[in-house]
Amino acid sequence: MTAKLTFFPVGNGDMTLVVLESGRRVLIDVNIRAAADDHDDDTPNVAEQLRDRLERDSSGRLFVDAFLLSHPDEDHCRGLTNHFHLGLPADWSKSADRIFIREIWSSPMVFRRASKNHVLCNDAVAFCSEARRRVKKFRDTGGVVGDGDRILILGEDEDGKTDDLEAILIRVDEQFNRINGQYDATLTARLLAPQPKSDDDEEEMRSKNHSSTILNLSLMGGGVADVCRFLTGGDAEVAIWERLWDRHFEHHADWLSYDILQAPHHCSWHSLSYQSWGENGDEAIVCEDAKSALGQAREGALIVASSKPIKDDGIDPPCIGAKHEYQSILEEVNGVFKCVGEHPTEKAPEPLEYEINHNGPKPKARVMAAASVFGAGIIGRQPLGHG
Repeated sequence: MTAKLTFFPVGNGDMTLVVLESGRRVLIDVNIRAAADDHDDDTPNVAEQLRDRLERDSSGRLFVDAFLLSHPDEDHCRGLTNHFHLGLPADWSKSADRIFIREIWSSPMVFRRASKNHVLCNDAVAFCSEARRRVKKFRDTGGVVGDGDRILILGEDEDGKTDDLEAILIRVDEQFNRINGQYDATLTARLLAPQPKSDDDEEEMRSKNHSSTILNLSLMGGGVADVCRFLTGGDAEVAIWERLWDRHFEHHADWLSYDILQAPHHCSWHSLSYQSWGENGDEAIVCEDAKSALGQAREGALIVASSKPIKDDGIDPPCIGAKHEYQSILEEVNGVFKCVGEHPTEKAPEPLEYEINHNGPKPKARVMAAASVFGAGIIGRQPLGHG
């Protein structure tokens, strides 16, 4: 089937569906607001929009093959318990008809860092409990688990807590191409963050800079491998991206290259600068290393802000200054910047969808006018420094 990326209109939040050419579906984050469930409210009904894009299994369950929670802020997991089945697979209810999650992708280090300075919301706590249940199931059965019990651990936990989970552990910098326990030739994913636990100062920095799972997904389209790279990094802020560039610019800058970037933290200035946009405006100084990490755009790239409409009003996120910085990156590669909250209009936003064929990503038919900016990805260019 045709590979697709769908960005749902969830305001300042993330909710992205990746459909692989194999037909498998990976959902990254969820932000289903209460107003979205109210048919008398004009907030986009993203739950129905998601359900319309899923299939049912032989047991009649709508399902995703994998669900990744990039980090546990409420705008990345809101609505999880209302709309998704958590708990034993046998307890799935036909009458409730919640979406079945075959495999969870979870990072214990991201949760530890988030909970250090924040009280986790109920949906985040529920996700964490479900992840623990699945890990216990894996240990208790010696790894013999089925749909609804599987988990993939993204990044090592502290104090050797994941040492006995080698079969389901992905270490930072490693690639993987399995989903729900099966090899999938249409996806190669590289884990770029979170970094393992380090000294106290680094841990404090990562906690304050919204440590998130950062993945670069290389997708097959039209039978051609690596025609679309999708870089997604939750709410990771400036220090995270600065350190990624310092770690990789010399030998592995290509690991950060992308055809589609989901602008981190809903197009926040804080992913590009240590200074406040609200206090400094245009005089706020960009961290050039962070911008370089986010600036490895391939020819015809797309940068997507999963946010409310972007205004020149001093609000952050989304930030007009961040939008301008991303546009400056795209100028070098004939790329396009899109805000989900403005597509196709601010008053009636709809899912922003891209199909991936042998030439790379292109907008779905209703916005084909923009397709001319997309071409085949170019690999092997010199890293793009921004300074």
